[in-house]
Amino acid sequence: MEENRRNASVTTNGSVSRILSLDSNNVEILEDGKTINDVIDGKIKELSAVDNEEPFYVLSLDSMLKRHLRWLTNLPRVKPFYAMKCNNTPTVVRMLMALGTGFDCASKAEIQLALSLGVTPDKIIYAHTTKPMSHIRYACNHRVDVMTFDSEGELLKISLCHPQAKLVLRIAVDDSKSLVRLSSKFGARMSSVGKLLEQAGELGLEVIGVSFHVGSGCTGSLAYKQAIADARYVFDVASLLGFQMRLLDIGGGFSGIGDFQEKFEEFSEVINAALDKYFPPGSGVEVIAEPGRYYVESAFTLAVNVVAKRVVADEVDEQNNAERNSPDKAMMYYINDGVYGSMSCITFDPAHSKLEPYLHRAVDSSEPTYPSVIWGPTCDSIDKVTENYWMPELHVGEWLLIDNMGAYSVSVSTDFNSFERARIYPVVTAKTWQALNLSRTYSIIH
Repeated sequence: MEENRRNASVTTNGSVSRILSLDSNNVEILEDGKTINDVIDGKIKELSAVDNEEPFYVLSLDSMLKRHLRWLTNLPRVKPFYAMKCNNTPTVVRMLMALGTGFDCASKAEIQLALSLGVTPDKIIYAHTTKPMSHIRYACNHRVDVMTFDSEGELLKISLCHPQAKLVLRIAVDDSKSLVRLSSKFGARMSSVGKLLEQAGELGLEVIGVSFHVGSGCTGSLAYKQAIADARYVFDVASLLGFQMRLLDIGGGFSGIGDFQEKFEEFSEVINAALDKYFPPGSGVEVIAEPGRYYVESAFTLAVNVVAKRVVADEVDEQNNAERNSPDKAMMYYINDGVYGSMSCITFDPAHSKLEPYLHRAVDSSEPTYPSVIWGPTCDSIDKVTENYWMPELHVGEWLLIDNMGAYSVSVSTDFNSFERARIYPVVTAKTWQALNLSRTYSIIH
């Protein structure tokens, strides 16, 4: 592993500057020591000057590159196919395209977006096992051939709409150690794989591989070991039936923040050992994965504005008072983004349900803290960001920052109550710009 770490390097797909130059977002190059904090400061000043307090993100392409290098170091045999569903920001897609990743698309619209940004069909896996027939036909017409299935009904649809497809059988695996479990909805049980493969053969369809997903927020690395062993069994059954199996997809759910910050390396060791045992390098099997949050979770910082405030007296219980030596009042703040916008992860993503906003301004250590509720801007009481969250007193017009907001935020936000969605400002340091062999011209940022 140490040797791989020393030799890990990035191979870019053509000119990154050319790819990013087509982006509708402005990519700012940070030179002369300029930092992301400087960018946030500048954006807040710009907004204040025009009487605007709308929320915004700063997207760090450096963070994405660091995650990519970490992937190459720890999983050198596994090619990432980025899960578009996680964050479909064009700059994200273009950056990953430039780094040479593939893309996991789950719908016609995601395929359309990937193709429109320059992704070639051979770099796409249509990784959804229950596809509308019109979406299958669209994939066929645009030469997106690799797609997943897990049922007889799906095989019938594919035989009608895309008979030349190269199929990947998704199997259900043990996801009991994961916070977000998927096998109850997707994946064929091991007892049914033989029958499914036989039907594929009868329909004249080509099955080339196996996929699985152990779930997001997986806490047990051995889940990967067992899933890879299960995939080996399916490969063997398929080979006996005459299929030329050559692709293994180990799914997504990888993370590198919070409790999972150190687990990526641990999981990688287990995955690599299992691959070497069941699919050794000389086996002719290509191994891919579908990371989503792994690439973008830490790349996005969200800035939100305090638009209203309430002081709630005499609502702090005696225990909290004694513990925090706080005055007998609680605070309620209302910010301009919430669970209907960038923070829907609070309600549906157990792998990222606890957010920790912090003040943009400097905080003096002597400032008292108060138990605070932070509400989103909509008219729904479910729109609550934090509860009993201790922090210094805020004032209307001040800004809060929230880190690690790249996963399942942009792609699932709504405009409920017609509140404006957060804008995205991509940045890259000059050092990274140079390291990726990017052009130093400023044509892409004007």
